[in-house]
Amino acid sequence: MKTNKTIPAFTIILLVVFSVACNRDKQFYESDWHQQPDRVWVGQDMWANRLQDWHIEEGKLQCINTNLGFRTVHLLTQQIGDQFGEVSVEVSIGLNPNASRLGADGWAGILIGAGEDQLDYRASALIHLAPGKTGGIVVAVNEYGQVVFLDNTSQREHFGSLPGMPESEIPDSILLTFDIYPAADSLYTISANAVDQLTREIISSNTLSNIEPVKLMGNIAIAANHIEKNLEECAYWFSHLKVSGEKLINDPAHRFGPIMGVQYTLSKDILKLSAQLPPIGEEDDQFVKLWMKEKSTRAWTLRDSVTIQTGSYTALFRNENWDNGKDMDYRLTYRVNDIKGRKRTFFYTGNIAPEPVAKKELVVGAFAGISHSDGSISNSNFSYPDRLWFPHTEFVNSVAAQQPDILFFTGDQVYEGSPTFPDFSTPEITELDYLYKWYLFLWTVGDLTRNIPAVSIPNDHDVYHDNIWGAGGRKAPVMPEDTIYPAYYKNKTLHWQQDQGGYKLRASTVNMIQTTQTSHLPDPYDLRPVDQDINVYYTDLNYGRISFAILEDRKFKSAPSLMLPDARVVNGFAQNRYISGWHMDNPEAKLLGNRQLEFIDHWTADWFETDMKATISQTIFANLSTYPSTFITDAGTPGLVSLPPGEIPERYRLAKDMDSNGWPQTGRNKALKAIRKGFPVMIGGDQHLGSLIQMGVDTWNDAGYSFCVPAIGNLWPRRWFPPEPGREHREGMPPYTGKYFDGFGNRMEVWAVANPVETGKKPIALYDRAVGYGIIRFNKEKGEITFECWKREADPADIENGMFPGWPLTINMLDNYSRPVRSWLPNYEVSGLLKHPVFQITDEGTGEILYTVRVNDNTYQPGVFDYSGIYTIKIGDPDTDKFQVFEHVNSSYRKRVEIVKVEF
Repeated sequence: MKTNKTIPAFTIILLVVFSVACNRDKQFYESDWHQQPDRVWVGQDMWANRLQDWHIEEGKLQCINTNLGFRTVHLLTQQIGDQFGEVSVEVSIGLNPNASRLGADGWAGILIGAGEDQLDYRASALIHLAPGKTGGIVVAVNEYGQVVFLDNTSQREHFGSLPGMPESEIPDSILLTFDIYPAADSLYTISANAVDQLTREIISSNTLSNIEPVKLMGNIAIAANHIEKNLEECAYWFSHLKVSGEKLINDPAHRFGPIMGVQYTLSKDILKLSAQLPPIGEEDDQFVKLWMKEKSTRAWTLRDSVTIQTGSYTALFRNENWDNGKDMDYRLTYRVNDIKGRKRTFFYTGNIAPEPVAKKELVVGAFAGISHSDGSISNSNFSYPDRLWFPHTEFVNSVAAQQPDILFFTGDQVYEGSPTFPDFSTPEITELDYLYKWYLFLWTVGDLTRNIPAVSIPNDHDVYHDNIWGAGGRKAPVMPEDTIYPAYYKNKTLHWQQDQGGYKLRASTVNMIQTTQTSHLPDPYDLRPVDQDINVYYTDLNYGRISFAILEDRKFKSAPSLMLPDARVVNGFAQNRYISGWHMDNPEAKLLGNRQLEFIDHWTADWFETDMKATISQTIFANLSTYPSTFITDAGTPGLVSLPPGEIPERYRLAKDMDSNGWPQTGRNKALKAIRKGFPVMIGGDQHLGSLIQMGVDTWNDAGYSFCVPAIGNLWPRRWFPPEPGREHREGMPPYTGKYFDGFGNRMEVWAVANPVETGKKPIALYDRAVGYGIIRFNKEKGEITFECWKREADPADIENGMFPGWPLTINMLDNYSRPVRSWLPNYEVSGLLKHPVFQITDEGTGEILYTVRVNDNTYQPGVFDYSGIYTIKIGDPDTDKFQVFEHVNSSYRKRVEIVKVEF
């Protein structure tokens, strides 16, 4: 047999045998790669593992990564179901003429039954990089030209093979076909052929019999396996995939893209909406259009058309003077072009709800660690699918049932190691690697964020760090090759670079990541970038008359290894055991930095159209964590066993993790002193341990309440088991509650903690790690905040069993500044305002604004914190710009009985 040496290739045909009549309609799918222009994105019907490993070029689907072996592209719209019937598949495949011939070690074909119908189709779509015990059968042609069957569950063991053929006789393109049809005893048979696409001669055949139906049920995927380290181009190409049969289930709703997701915010009559796209081609449209219509009407009105940003592939819409009282539907349109210039329009729809200004209670959903699937299918040490719970369907359904008004994702939307190892091949590849993982986040929460305003702020893992100390945006230095690592790093050398402070990724990549997650936030308070021209996003968002300060508590933070050289810090933990946590402070170390402290001062004093306040940050301002006394760091935390409910382990000690905002203590106290002036609650994540504590600076409880929401998927199950009960421990409360100093000597009162416990639910790697989320209810009428910490799997209607022990807990807004009052100002009774009055107290001796608050009554007696002093009191309503100012008011150590009437 002659072979054309200029374009050698494989092609696979998968035949289907017509068989028994079925009551189901025959489904059919055919790929259109041959009609598509060159681009990375392979289309809305397909999910590629990974984004950077595949592209469309010259009308073919090409596998361009040969370093990792088994690669897949999953068909999303068609699955093999449990009904009786047949399936036929065919696809053309070619092997790059410049690639080595690997014989039995190289192959290409079709994976069927991926997930074995045990998983959501999106989870099944991640199956690749075996051995992963992922289910299914591969029907393939190897590089001897043989048709082979491979069991994808038992590490791709060959079911059968045929004699090979000389490399010189392998045709340029092979059509491999296979039929799946029912046989005796409810079992199935696969019959496959490899055909020379030019001559139509069968060059190899094989049959696999006695297949249990479950092995066939699930996803269908293109599969390729060719490991060649120095091949810098396409390994295999595929074209003209056809799938048909009665055993297929067709669901067009499974398509994903080209608009991968939407996030929007509405604040101060400005609507900002960010649409995320895949890496589009040059021939595709470079813009997205936004259409609007009122719910009660039929007519769509074109609102805007914006250019897609390069790198981030986002389209950002900004609408000023938004009528926040209208219930508006939106529709995004985007056109994909084919090689003949024909345009196909895609739609993405959602809703912009009326801003809940008059609603008595604003409901906030708060989440962390949604990327922590702990089901990395690249890790063969874990069984599959027991440790893969993407796409978090039960969590999404529970949150939807609770109907939050706004969503906050506090960080780790992307985890650089899940579901695949991070890819640092080139900066451009790293960006595609990030987008691959970011799309998984949008695939999970997209049905929430398309209709509910949402905030997502990147944390350390989002920018490919274990921990990050942004150090004002500096470039994290790489240790010179001739430098010897400090001895105390031992096997932890991978942490050296991040421990120097700054960002490991290039600045443009950091900005790209921030653009995908934060470009829809209200405009930053201060637009000036930090070092390397890395952008900032800290800002305030006012929604439903609740004002949220969105903070960046990573970007400005100093690196502890540089600020505390004697502590010998590795990844946030001092290797020097003889230095006390109380002495690890450095007054020069920054936490939020001067710019954000200035922003907080402005924000706490601004109560325009605001009834209550809250801060949103990546993590909390304390180190609420313990671990066994044998630990020096918390690196052993993933291996800790969950205990039965109520059991307290012995010999635990306080953690001193400088990744938490318990360090630096001076910076932490500056932040809390600034924040408490506005009486906000504080909401954060990152610690993987749900908790509710009240912060203290100079004494217990002189700052606000802090809610750390648990992780949705928990890789790092921290716990709080202090060696002694807290001070002023309340009877009936768990022994780990009360007033404590954390490992750095920071004051905090612990009210509730969601420690990991045995639940009896499977998979235990999920449910025994205290996974869940937070709901915060702001009752504007009563000035109360209720904290709810929900178990991930809970029925939202089951309040008694759905929350972790200790929740719900309700506080009054004024509890967030419980600093001891030393003297009192007059008791004021205010009338004539449409809203409850705002009080602002300024110390005339220092010029400092002590606090500003909208009280929940028309009568209020301000307290101050010195035994005597002279103060200015500003009373009124910023909404109507009506104020009365009382200067030179003396404080008194006794509460005054008389009432001062203030009339407007």
